[in-house]
Amino acid sequence: MSSAAVPGVRPPELPELVRARDRLTFIYLERSVISRDSNAITATDERGTVHIPAASLGALLLGPGTTVTQQAMVLIAESGSTVVWVGEQGVRYYCHGRSLARSSRLLEAQARLVSTTRSRLRIAKAMYALRFPGEDTSGNTMQQLRGKEGTRVRQAYVENAKRTGVDWRGRSYKVEDFEDADPVNQALSALNVSLYGVVHSVIVALGCSPGLGFIHTGNERSFVFDIADLYKADFTIPLAFDIASQQPDDVGSAARRAVRDAMKRGGFMQRCASDIRQLMLEDTDEAGIEVEFEDELSRDVVQLWGGMNNENVASGRNYQGGQQ
Repeated sequence: MSSAAVPGVRPPELPELVRARDRLTFIYLERSVISRDSNAITATDERGTVHIPAASLGALLLGPGTTVTQQAMVLIAESGSTVVWVGEQGVRYYCHGRSLARSSRLLEAQARLVSTTRSRLRIAKAMYALRFPGEDTSGNTMQQLRGKEGTRVRQAYVENAKRTGVDWRGRSYKVEDFEDADPVNQALSALNVSLYGVVHSVIVALGCSPGLGFIHTGNERSFVFDIADLYKADFTIPLAFDIASQQPDDVGSAARRAVRDAMKRGGFMQRCASDIRQLMLEDTDEAGIEVEFEDELSRDVVQLWGGMNNENVASGRNYQGGQQ
């Protein structure tokens, strides 16, 4: 069947899509109707309609009261953007959309590394090394690394409380009741959920599995929590105390706007994509090579496993009798 005979709007060609690291971070919408106008996502509420370029969007967080059309979802899916359905104030996570990557190379590397104790421990230590720059973590056990992490996070809370003059009585919140927390804990909750959404979008855009964690385990978002933890002490914690010190009327909205702006200024998407790539390819020659890696991930290639020689062969051929 010719392409002209296929009903519906033509999907964009792979080169037309914006790489994950160059996209917007996230947009949170609630109580609005999400639809499509050409190649833009539209959001309509009582204030009017806004247009969002789908091909440059990283994650669309849909909160309560949102209604989305089939054509909007088609455009989002074909653009490789990630949709995350969330709860009130963006605090609960429900589900997410498809991946931007066509290649499974990073996913295969992730699965290989998480499948043996030795390689999993090596990656876990590499993650802690990113969080403790300048420290040698190679000789530490996981118990020692967790102790270091706890000390560093507590220290970050105390230092930022002192810097901003915000009263800090410890991390305390209820998932089912966002308002039942002081302003700094509300800000931390909103910031961290936004961080999880963006990290989740980068992970699935690169074709990795959100559930195959190295430090966290047993949850469908274990790898999301692993990667997000790389940035909390230097990113969301200081920002939460800054927001609490400003005493905004709506802490959740202020937090989401602040983290979105900070991510854009700091090139967060590019940093996150680079960190994941470095971690998953740290034992290969490709880790330190500057290549258009995401362009390679977007190549639509399907091969067949070659067997014990571990050399893949082309698909779409008849191998009757073992002959090509």
